[in-house]
Amino acid sequence: MPSPHPRLPLSRRGFLMASAGAGAALGLLAGPARAGTRRPFGRYGSPSARLTPQTLYVDPRGHGDHTSVRDAVAAAVGTGWTLVLAPGTYRETVAVDVTRTEATWIGASEDPRDVVIVYDNAAGTPKPGGGTYGTTGSATTTVQADGFTARWITFANDWLRADHPGVTGTQAVALKVQGDRSAFHHCRFLGHQDTLYADSIALGTFARQYFSHCYAEGDVDFVFGRATAVFEHCHFRTLNRTDLSSAPYGFVFAPSTAGANPRGYLVTGGRVTSEAPDAFYKLARPWVPSSDTTARPMLTVRDSHLGPGIDAVAPYTNMSASHPWQNQRFAEYRNTGLGARITVPENRPQLTPEQAASATREAYLGDWTPWKETC
Repeated sequence: MPSPHPRLPLSRRGFLMASAGAGAALGLLAGPARAGTRRPFGRYGSPSARLTPQTLYVDPRGHGDHTSVRDAVAAAVGTGWTLVLAPGTYRETVAVDVTRTEATWIGASEDPRDVVIVYDNAAGTPKPGGGTYGTTGSATTTVQADGFTARWITFANDWLRADHPGVTGTQAVALKVQGDRSAFHHCRFLGHQDTLYADSIALGTFARQYFSHCYAEGDVDFVFGRATAVFEHCHFRTLNRTDLSSAPYGFVFAPSTAGANPRGYLVTGGRVTSEAPDAFYKLARPWVPSSDTTARPMLTVRDSHLGPGIDAVAPYTNMSASHPWQNQRFAEYRNTGLGARITVPENRPQLTPEQAASATREAYLGDWTPWKETC
């Protein structure tokens, strides 16, 4: 996403301590909470007692089939593979291409703080051989394949502006997911700008994605993209900023839904909290990218708690004057909290009860029911 502030320094200590969720990211330095070697894969078997022939075990200490997630993905050729990840910090970039369908990744401890996949590329990071990575290339983990499921894993990008004062491309993606039927249960997404890129593989492809009981944090546009995505019972946390003296510090959502897509982002039963001063964050702004100027970004936030960090008077703003937020598809329904107060009605479009009846996970995801899936 375009950055309104190209140089936004924040100390590494500020990144790690900016919120309770980020504080847990101290595991990036201190090691996982449960890194025992006797049963690193918990109830999910081991190389000597595989759950299925297509189950691979990953352990940075060498007790699995592979020590890196990247190597395990390379070995999992074709469809239907399961990767069980032992507690540890996996500092690497990982890509799941379109051929590796119906893959499942499981954090073996069943606590996402214990299994962390992290790297530190940004859009402006120089690439070997010339050029820079760009927003897409900055992603720590990229998932293009359909049918991907992850449970109890942290996806992080710990690139920090303060460490790179000469870099103007400050977008740094933790996860870019493009596949249809992509589900994330009890996962965490840590970063600053452009943390979670919920997208599709192409403009004409309407990828469905489901995020359940997940946690995402950041500052600028930290949940963005053109997917049809349902966020159910998720926690979104906005970080404090020491580099800016006035609001806004950033924006939680920046959807770029294709105009032909009847379903964009749906947030239901969630909450938005903040480490920043009251009203220093916008709930959303629409992203109409140059690659799709006919996009009509769509976001519905319903039955959720919006804390005081959200600007209740003007929760939406423009990314570009050419595409005002009022012309997009933003709506709310039955939200609570100081950040949900309706003080200027024209600034807070609300669904009618009739419209809300079709703003459900079932309507958005169709015949795909990921909330019924178990390990």
